[in-house]
Amino acid sequence: MADPALKDVSSNRAAAFFGGAAIGTLGGLIGLGGAEFRLPLLIGSFGFAALEAVILNKAMSLVVVAFALPFRAATVPFDQIAAHWPIIVNLLAGSLAGAWLGAGWATRLKSETLYKVIAILLLMIAAVLVFGHDIAAGSALVTGTAQTIAGAVAGLVIGVVASLLGVAGGELLIPTLILLFGADIKLAGSLSLAVSLPTMIVGFTRYSRDQSFAVIRSKRVFLLVMAAGSILGAFVGGQLLGIVPSAVLLPGLALILVISAIKVWRHS
Repeated sequence: MADPALKDVSSNRAAAFFGGAAIGTLGGLIGLGGAEFRLPLLIGSFGFAALEAVILNKAMSLVVVAFALPFRAATVPFDQIAAHWPIIVNLLAGSLAGAWLGAGWATRLKSETLYKVIAILLLMIAAVLVFGHDIAAGSALVTGTAQTIAGAVAGLVIGVVASLLGVAGGELLIPTLILLFGADIKLAGSLSLAVSLPTMIVGFTRYSRDQSFAVIRSKRVFLLVMAAGSILGAFVGGQLLGIVPSAVLLPGLALILVISAIKVWRHS
């Protein structure tokens, strides 16, 4: 059970807005939405139970990504994204199934187990931030049938992880798009959003069948306020992109995730 005193914090609109803004700024600094940082905040500071936190995080991620895609249209036009539809379809072939499976598993896991799963996945994301975020674009690792199979498998894994954490999955999709398909970083960012949006909708639909989904209705004001803060923070972080050297920023953000993972693991 979450601490009732912490639950009371979830009604604080100012805390929700500025918490979301801070997390969005952190994510924006590296071109992500920040959902991987928002989940530990929902559990640790706002006192939501694991599954409720994941569902709220998924709802806010959905809102942030819906805004982020048109925001990036000036940099990467929609017609350029549409021209790469085979890549999007390839990843979606796995990610849609993964999202459904991941959400189903999350609703069946005991709360204590879900905390531990979340902690392990946060550690995995921390490792990706350090070792996979600054990958330079180049030629695709594989082509043809091998690439199609690898894309579907990668999409499946990413869909599961994204559903279990309630995130968009950009922290995994972007390195995959660069390594597996040879996309440059700007295109990879927009393609990841195009894959994330339908993937999150599928996961969200699966979560809607669980009784914990009622948190969306009971905490709708909190959700909207924190989502607004997250959108603002992501915009601010995007404007500051490149100000802080990656060599300093990425290890620092990874450390935050490691500390968060430890706290979530110990949570009860």
